[in-house]
Amino acid sequence: MIAYAPAVLINKEADVMGLRERLTERVQPLLPGEQVRQVFMAQAGVNPWIGNMFGLVGQSLVKRRIVAVTDQAVVVFGATFNGGKPTEVLRRLPRETQLGPTKGIWSQVNVGDEKTWVHAKFRKDVSAADATVLSS
Repeated sequence: MIAYAPAVLINKEADVMGLRERLTERVQPLLPGEQVRQVFMAQAGVNPWIGNMFGLVGQSLVKRRIVAVTDQAVVVFGATFNGGKPTEVLRRLPRETQLGPTKGIWSQVNVGDEKTWVHAKFRKDVSAADATVLSS
């Protein structure tokens, strides 16, 4: 007789919300006097489609980024290989910087002179940051 474990349903939206909270907790200490409004993961280096096509070799060419949009600036952090922890501040951009628009699974965003892509699961964060810029 074979016993099967019950299937676990994953709520992707809740999973992304938990990720946002963890990212905020990790970047906030590096931003004294600022309040994080939106935070999301991104990647630079090779195009994400090419990086994924070549497996681990392709992934080694990807540079992980965390983008934090605060009440004062857009801050781009370098991140660990899995992208979950900030390692250094790479650049600060004016808060008026428009990041999008976003479309498709991977969208190229404007975070300085480095080609940077954001996955569709973070589209809400980019749109919210841009809406704040457009409304002011």
